[in-house]
Amino acid sequence: MGKNRQLTAGVFENPSEKFWFAIYTVCRHEKRVATHFEHRSIEHYLPVYRTQHTWKDGSRATLDLPLFPSYVFARIARKERFRVLEVPGVLWAVGSSPSQPTPLPELEIETLRAALDPMRVEPHPLLTTGQRVRIRTGVLAGIEGIVVRRKNSLRVVITLELIMQSIAVEVNDLDLEPVDSRLTALPVKRPLPFNGDGDFAFANEF
Repeated sequence: MGKNRQLTAGVFENPSEKFWFAIYTVCRHEKRVATHFEHRSIEHYLPVYRTQHTWKDGSRATLDLPLFPSYVFARIARKERFRVLEVPGVLWAVGSSPSQPTPLPELEIETLRAALDPMRVEPHPLLTTGQRVRIRTGVLAGIEGIVVRRKNSLRVVITLELIMQSIAVEVNDLDLEPVDSRLTALPVKRPLPFNGDGDFAFANEF
C-alpha cells in the first residue's frame, strides 16, 4: 500500500507532532482497547468489516469484526506513547524496537478512515504478487493494490506493509488503471496476463 516512512530521530524533532501508529493488542481485545482509548481521549481508528455469523443453535447475526485482527491504530505524539502502552490489552506499538515505533503514512490511514465501507471490505490472506493496479477515482483514488476477481465481483487487495496484513476492497473495473502491465504468479487458481488492449485479465479466486 505504499512505502512506510521509517521512524528516525529526525521524525520526532517536535515531540508534540502526532503520527499514526499500529498498536498490537491481546487477541480479541481490539474493541476493548478502542473503548479505553475513547475514555482516555486518545485519537484512534479501529476499522471493521460486516459479516453474517451462524451460532450453534442455528440463529444468525450480523457482526462487525476487526478488519486487522489484533491491531488498533492510534494517532499520538511521542510524549504520549506511554499513555497508550499502559492501556489494558495493549502489548506494544509496532516498530523496529519498543522505544522506536514506526509511524504509518498519514495519507493511507486517513484515506482508509474516510473511504472504507464495512459492507464492501473484508480481510484477505497476505498477497504481495500479481497484477498491480491503482484506484483512479473516488475516495480511494491513488491507493495501489493487487486485483483479483471473486465470484462476480472485482476486488483490490491492499496491504499494510508495516503489519503485513491485507484487506480486499470491492471496486468497479472502470475505477482502475494498471501500475505495471507485467503479471507475476497469483496465488489463485489460474493467473491470466494483462491483455494488452487496455483491459484487465483476472484470475478467479473461487
